[in-house]
Amino acid sequence: MKLTPWQPKKRDVFNELLDWDYPFGSSLLPSLFQEKRLNGQDWYPAIDISEDKNNVYVKADLPGLKKEDIQVSVHNDVLTIKGERKSESEHKDKNFHRVERSYGVFQRTLELGSAVDKTKVKANYKDGVLDIIIPKTEETKAQNIVIEDK
Repeated sequence: MKLTPWQPKKRDVFNELLDWDYPFGSSLLPSLFQEKRLNGQDWYPAIDISEDKNNVYVKADLPGLKKEDIQVSVHNDVLTIKGERKSESEHKDKNFHRVERSYGVFQRTLELGSAVDKTKVKANYKDGVLDIIIPKTEETKAQNIVIEDK
């Protein structure tokens, strides 16, 4: 199983500057940076990955999505979660003061290795959280070895 231990997010000073409330609004930023932040190109849902002796667990926060807008697949020992959060189409008579929610297509891929049984993967989606349970194969489960006296 190729899992990377959790680490706190590193500070991204550039994106922190983009989030700062400028005294004169965001009109001082080049439009290229505004478009990148507002069109959803860099949207990735937050995920948690954990495991026990029998399974690997993946949780993804996907608020506002319908079950039909999410795809989960396992191919060549890689778990892929894809989807799209569509922007609200009704903008008549609205003046936006701030847009922080991201929209658009996302894709997260996780390398699973050969330690899982791809045929028994289960996925549930409830209250904006996608839960995926991936069983480990029998040969990769921890085995206790008896130490013999000589």
